[in-house]
Amino acid sequence: MLTMYSTSWCGYCHRLKSQLDRERIPYEVVDIEQDTEAAAYVMGVNGGNQTVPTVRFPDGSALTNPSIVQVRQRLSDLAAS
Repeated sequence: MLTMYSTSWCGYCHRLKSQLDRERIPYEVVDIEQDTEAAAYVMGVNGGNQTVPTVRFPDGSALTNPSIVQVRQRLSDLAAS
C-alpha cells in the first residue's frame, strides 16, 4: 500500500487524494504536522524540505508531488519486477 505524506491545507495533496480515490488505488495518509517521524522522513527524501505530497511506495522508494500518471507507472514497474 502507498503512504502519502500530507498536510491538511495542501491543495496538491487534496488533488492527488482525489485522483487516487478515482483510480481506486489504496493508500494511507500521514499528516506530517501531526507526526514528527513522518516529517523527518519527508525532509530526508526531499533535501531537508517538508515538501508534500510525498508518496512512499511498498518497496521504500518515494516520489515528491507526483502526478497520477507517475504513481500508476511506478506501481506498474513494481508489479512487473
